[in-house]
Order: sequence, then C-alpha cells, then structure tokens
Amino acid sequence: MLWGDRLEGLDQSSAIGSQTHQRPADSGLEVVMRRLAALFMLTLLGACSTVDDLSPSSSSSPTVAVRAPRFEDSKPHEWDSGAPWNYAVHGTDVSKYQTSVDWPTAKASGISFAFIKATEGGDRFDEYFNEHWARTKAAGVPRAAYHFFYFCTPAAQQARWFIQNVPVDRSAMPPVLDMEWNPKSPTCRLRPDAATVRAEMTTFLQIVERHYGKKPIIYTSVDFFDDNELSTFRGYPYWLRSVAGHPREKYGSHPFTFWQYTGTGIVPGLTGKSDINVFNGSEAAWNKWLRQNTR
Repeated sequence: MLWGDRLEGLDQSSAIGSQTHQRPADSGLEVVMRRLAALFMLTLLGACSTVDDLSPSSSSSPTVAVRAPRFEDSKPHEWDSGAPWNYAVHGTDVSKYQTSVDWPTAKASGISFAFIKATEGGDRFDEYFNEHWARTKAAGVPRAAYHFFYFCTPAAQQARWFIQNVPVDRSAMPPVLDMEWNPKSPTCRLRPDAATVRAEMTTFLQIVERHYGKKPIIYTSVDFFDDNELSTFRGYPYWLRSVAGHPREKYGSHPFTFWQYTGTGIVPGLTGKSDINVFNGSEAAWNKWLRQNTR
C-alpha cells in the first residue's frame, strides 16, 4: 500500500468449529409433531424478527430474489458460497488513482454508491477528492468520504484534518474511518497494541460523529480486525474487506453493513482495476438505510 491506498494481499481465514450430537431415533408421531412446531415457530419469526440496529440484515446473505449486477473481474475468486452477485446493491471506492471517472456510466452499469478517499493522517489530502465528491453528487450516486488512519499522528489531530477538508453535506452517507496496517509506508510502520488502537479509534470516531451528526462507518481488513480484537469494538457499522471468502468465513458472526469483495474488478466508467463492494441487504433495505443516513 502506498500512502494508504489499497494493498493487494491475502486474507486470513478464521476457523469456525462445529459439533454433532447423536440422540435416539424418534417415533413417527414425534417427528410429525416436531415439524408442525417448527413451522409454527418459523411463521412467528418471520412476523417479528429483530436484527442488529447497525446492520441492515442479521443474515449473511440476502433473503429475497434480486436482479443484481455481476461485474467482470481481472482476477476472479472462485466463490464456494455467498457469492457477491447474490446481493442487490453494489458500489465502488475511489481515490487519486481513479481519474476521470464517468460516473453516469458507472451508475448505469450498476454502481449504487461510492466511498471516496479524502484524507490521510494529519496532513495529506487526496487531490481528486473534490472532483469525485462533486461528480458523484451530480450523477446521483450516494457517496461517503473516508479517512485513512496514520499511526504516527494523534487521532484528534487526524479528526480535525478530516473535518477541515470534508464539508458537511446532509445528503452524503456517513463518514468512514479506514483502519488497516500500512507495512509499506515510507514514513510510519508503527503497530500500536490493540488497546491503544481501539482508544485512538474511539477518539477519532467521537469527534467526527459530533461534527457531522452521523455515526461513522469503520472499514477494516481481516488481519487488522483480528490483531486488534475488533470483534469487541461494537456500536458502529462495519465495511469489511474479504476478497478470498464471504465475511462469515473470515469474521465469523460479526455484523457488517458493507463488504468489499474484490480489488481487481472491472467497472464501466472506471479505468483499470476497481474495488467493488456490496451492501448487506435487499434493495428495499438499502433504500431504507439511505433514508436514515442521508438526511
């Protein structure tokens, strides 16, 4: 990764064990009664189910039939299950490395949202942010600004830098804090302990939330998530990177709102390799989420 822009790398798998139990065979009547009881319970659950209030769906894949875009990929992954094209709503993320984007074409191809890099650390501003920010809005593409965290600058200073460069826009999606290791940085390869990382995240997130009036989204990768025990860091929507398997395989049951499933996608309107993401929910859930978070 150069100055915070996406690194190609291998995600680390997380093992989820299971156990099987044996029990005595049941009579035919008992089987019938149990099936009737199960059907009754499913009916009740369908009528009054509850989900995590920061995640649009408690399941790891959509539960409705959708007509989702299926983008080409220059280095496709063989999805065993939970394929990203089973999700209805797709988007991309861009920085200075994606120039002259034709946003109307991207939108027509199935891009429904965009995450746009704004800042990094306490003194770096992405020179294409203003262009991407204005043109996505003009094209009617919902967008959010993101900040890449730099471990050699205090979190409060970074939050002020982000606020200085990203205007308050009630029509924008919530701001994003990008948390990942940057081992190729020429100036800072610091890896604080997990408690320090979480404390710095809290400082940044609270300052930014107070300013914009919206709860920020956290972007992260598998290794960073595991190293810093982010499974315990709740209360924020997550955008999870997982290019070698569905998030449930890499992050267990941790809820997520967005999933970045490739860094080598091909998106009409964008040149070169593109990051592609999905929203974790149906089109109706997406529209509801937008109404709640872009006002």
